[in-house]
Amino acid sequence: MPSLSGPLDDPAADAGWQGSQPRKGFFTDTSVCIGCKACEVACKEWNGVPADFSAGLLGSSYDNTGSLGASTWRHVAFIEQPAKPAGNTVSLGMPSTVRPGEAMSPDTATDFRWLMSSDVCKHCTHAGCLDVCPTGSLFRTEFGTVVVQEDICNGCGYCVPACPFGVIDRRIGEQGQKNVGIAQKCTLCYDRLGAGKTPACAQACPTESIQFGDLDELRERAAGRLAALHEQGVDSARLYGESPDDGVGGAGAFFLLLDEPEVYGLPPDPVVPTRDLAQMWRHAAVAAVSLLAGAAAAFLGGRG
Repeated sequence: MPSLSGPLDDPAADAGWQGSQPRKGFFTDTSVCIGCKACEVACKEWNGVPADFSAGLLGSSYDNTGSLGASTWRHVAFIEQPAKPAGNTVSLGMPSTVRPGEAMSPDTATDFRWLMSSDVCKHCTHAGCLDVCPTGSLFRTEFGTVVVQEDICNGCGYCVPACPFGVIDRRIGEQGQKNVGIAQKCTLCYDRLGAGKTPACAQACPTESIQFGDLDELRERAAGRLAALHEQGVDSARLYGESPDDGVGGAGAFFLLLDEPEVYGLPPDPVVPTRDLAQMWRHAAVAAVSLLAGAAAAFLGGRG
């Protein structure tokens, strides 16, 4: 696995690609997302991902897919909250049985806002799923993204708990259906990238909430957008996943949020679980040597 001692500028080159392409990624600006779910549909159509929409709504929001998974590679979250939460508390957007505006007085019954965000695999610089895969099914592409090879995955599931974002999962369904039991997630439309095309979700987004391109350029664009929102008085706006110094070495898919990450169901300080793996093995080796030395000393002492 790559060293986590510092930022990794070119994960594709680190993976052995010669003459790799500029690293590609997504910048999702949630401030202009309208919740149309065009990205979800486009992703499913292009990648042949089976439909998993519920017969009705979840009951907690207007969302009908709930979360990312093996059959939902793009997920649009609908989070309803008071426009100005009282005090300094942070609304976590938790499910409620209270209808919108019901607990408010008539003059403030419409004083709420929608937070909408299209979530996706982060294509981490230091990807835990890739680190733990025993078959090589998960690999780093020449674009710096992380992809599952369906014909190599044995369905062991090691990658599932290794993702700090809860993105990757094994597909559930009846035997005979496509890729049942196989780990699945967003590929950033690897086949389209090879043909010089834009990923399906970004192509379908009508508001350009999902922006695709070279990761360095996207980070500059995101910084400019954040500065513009702050100038407009939107002090709650923040970037999430753009920093190469975070616990995953920076994400290949990052976001502009209008509230705390927890509100969107994102971990506030994600860390790749394999970060301390080398140190853990060193401790285990020292413990094993000490155990063997103690056993040898006891054996030799007993003989004397």
